[in-house]
Amino acid sequence: MGALDGRVAIITGAGRGIGREHALLYASEGANVVVNDLGGSADGTGEDVGPAQEVVNEITAMGGEAVANTDNIADWEGAQRLINQAIETFGDLHVLVNNAGILRDRVLVNMTEEEWDAVIHVHLKGHFCPTRFAAAYWREQTKAGKEVKANIVNTSSTSGLLGNAGQTNYGAAKAGIAAFSIICGMELERYGVRSNAIAPAARTRMTEQTPGLGDIVKAPEDEAKFDVWNPANISPLVGYLGTEDCPFNGKTFFIQGGTVRLFQGWTMTETLEKDDRWTVAELESEMKLFVS
Repeated sequence: MGALDGRVAIITGAGRGIGREHALLYASEGANVVVNDLGGSADGTGEDVGPAQEVVNEITAMGGEAVANTDNIADWEGAQRLINQAIETFGDLHVLVNNAGILRDRVLVNMTEEEWDAVIHVHLKGHFCPTRFAAAYWREQTKAGKEVKANIVNTSSTSGLLGNAGQTNYGAAKAGIAAFSIICGMELERYGVRSNAIAPAARTRMTEQTPGLGDIVKAPEDEAKFDVWNPANISPLVGYLGTEDCPFNGKTFFIQGGTVRLFQGWTMTETLEKDDRWTVAELESEMKLFVS
């Protein structure tokens, strides 16, 4: 038996890279998988039905059940078709893995409006739209008296949670996804839905283009050495976060190689306090406390 036997999962951006590994792992653990991928390039341009179908073919060859979907997950109607396809094909939906993304890296002073909008659109709206329709389905299932044990796994990044120069658009989107994921967990828990996020570090088309990462993410020349950047390292955590009895909700985890770490969100630390309004001069003097 697999850890995901009988689960129906949608994985966006699953035609290549980390998403492909998620789809293969889910299928190997017994899930029925909807492999979503628009088939665009790393910057989001173009379309190709091939990648999604190729992953479906791999899953079928290993004895699993999967179907391809090439809808644009940031399109309102496309996202609804995606959710409907899972339910109509496999009879239910238990897991939504929001993984699709693009890059349009540029330093802030050179970034165009289109580069900003495209990245925010694919990442943030591309998480919102599928989640919105999946959540509505699970709410209706709960109202109908069915016990729901569903999971959402969102994809954030250290570029958003810790910052990375040259990626204001991508980082802002990824930080927003982490907040989105936490709030989804708060709102949807009443319907039997858990929402968590990962911040993965792995070798993909996008990380190979990320400033300062291109050379670092290369596979080791010694094939016997553990490849900490292998995208397949990420998928077991995503698989666990999709299991029926996973206890976590509203959490964000860093994952690289064999390392899993729990993120701690924005936290207030040192405090200045007085029983009156501060003056600028007072703050100039007293806020030295915050200088690290």
